[in-house]
Amino acid sequence: MKKVTLIPGDGIGFEISQSLEKVFKAAKVPIEFEKENAGTTVYEKTGELIPESLYKSVEKNKIAIKGPITTPIGKGFRSINVYLRKKYDLYSNFRPSRTLPGIKTRYDNINLVIFRENTEGLYIGEEKYEDDKKNVAVAIKRITKKGSYRIIKNAFEYAKKNNIDKVTVVHKANILKLTDGMFLNTAREISQEAGYENIKLEEVIIDNMCMQLVTNPEKYKVIVTMNLYGDILSDLVAGLVGGLGVAPGANIGDDIAIFEAVHGSAPDIAGQNKANPLAILLSGVEMLRYLKMDEFSTKIENAILKTLESGVKTADLGGNATTSEFTQKIIENL
Repeated sequence: MKKVTLIPGDGIGFEISQSLEKVFKAAKVPIEFEKENAGTTVYEKTGELIPESLYKSVEKNKIAIKGPITTPIGKGFRSINVYLRKKYDLYSNFRPSRTLPGIKTRYDNINLVIFRENTEGLYIGEEKYEDDKKNVAVAIKRITKKGSYRIIKNAFEYAKKNNIDKVTVVHKANILKLTDGMFLNTAREISQEAGYENIKLEEVIIDNMCMQLVTNPEKYKVIVTMNLYGDILSDLVAGLVGGLGVAPGANIGDDIAIFEAVHGSAPDIAGQNKANPLAILLSGVEMLRYLKMDEFSTKIENAILKTLESGVKTADLGGNATTSEFTQKIIENL
């Protein structure tokens, strides 16, 4: 029995986490959830945003799955998500997006994944004023060869494993010749390594990439890019397939991985049995793939797809099912 740290989070996090537990139990997944929490709910009770027990659990189990966390404004960390990524060097942000049955969108055949570097770039949060009057502010963008290499290598390995013949690297090296130039040149070097002869490297400038994704998203399968660009593009692509409510995500390092629902905590509907649990359920499917529990990941994914095909959806997707009704239908379809 594999132990996994479950971090419910805030707001609707409790409800969607319960949905995950119920579906995993019904599918007889050999996982035992060890519950620890972080965020506003914990802060209000204990004065800590992240308790020491959560760190110990994640470090012991090496794998976690979390719901949405609200970071208090004006106190605590800038972002709990960013803090955990940095603490555990979770350098690979993995964001798959695919067209799902029963969810009406403008496109009907999207199936791509974005690899976003998770620890560098403008997200390091290093800023300063350049003058005494504080009229000029500067933000530091730090890109390293090591950070570039490992995320791009991940993207190429994923393409190779899944028989995908193209990796798209997104950059702004025409202007940012040192930082983005290093990232782009690293991609070119990796594309020449043994084993990738059948994978084409495509280079696309970030602004053009945004246009291409809203005009021809079907052309792309694997995209790899830097932190800020990846943050923007992954939400853009989620919007093409139904929104953040259907977007799974993962933060993966060499030793520890944290899977997550990337949407907000939606306090306005918390406790009302209205929340859509799809994002955390699909993140759970990706977690099972990561753990090489393919039998269970396929079983749960098929039940989710069958449920959507039958027209059962929560309100945010145009349906009228409650959280518990949607969950129960998935369990029936197992």
